[in-house]
Amino acid sequence: MPAAALFDVDGTLLDTNYWHTIAWTEALAQFGRTPAMARIHGAIGMGSDQLLDHVLGEDRDRGEDEAITAAHQALFARFWPRLRAFDGADALLRQLKRRGWTITLASSASGRDLEVMRRVLDADDAIDHATGADDVDASKPAPDLVHAALAKAGAGPEQALFVGDTPWDVQAAARAEVACVAVLSGGFGERALRAAGALEVHADIGDLLAHLDGSALADPARYSAASG
Repeated sequence: MPAAALFDVDGTLLDTNYWHTIAWTEALAQFGRTPAMARIHGAIGMGSDQLLDHVLGEDRDRGEDEAITAAHQALFARFWPRLRAFDGADALLRQLKRRGWTITLASSASGRDLEVMRRVLDADDAIDHATGADDVDASKPAPDLVHAALAKAGAGPEQALFVGDTPWDVQAAARAEVACVAVLSGGFGERALRAAGALEVHADIGDLLAHLDGSALADPARYSAASG
């Protein structure tokens, strides 16, 4: 079975978390909701269903959820021209591909946003599969997205590593029984990522690339050899 490297995109490969924070802040304000931006940022990495529960509470009137989510998508689209990949993101994916990993994107983004972010990343030659929020019923920290990514990669949990930037990424991977390598580029601290269960923590994707030989991602053979 193949060794699968599963990648979150927002905050991990692309510098988007704070644009999402602004877009959610403005979307919520349109409906008279004004939670602190720090609270909103703390929920970035979740899909819209989980994020609104986290920010507004589960006992709220959900009648406006669809409209708030649509507003966020429209507002985030304003930032598409300003999106950028982190330094080393494309090089890391290509290096891992050369080493024998199957590369799968596992993002909480909608299909439209994921398509745009893939263009910004400009590394489709190294990407084997992609799955997004439109492919699952429940978003991170539920494990559904990780399960979907594993299915597309044709790998079991023992053959995979997940790379993400939020505690929600780490938790989703853990619930799918996949180890997670974390980066700090999404704005979450090492303590929070370690507490969620991160196997490793790196400053950013470029730092992971620079220290790849010392990472669990160094050698796919130890994962492809695992029993499925």
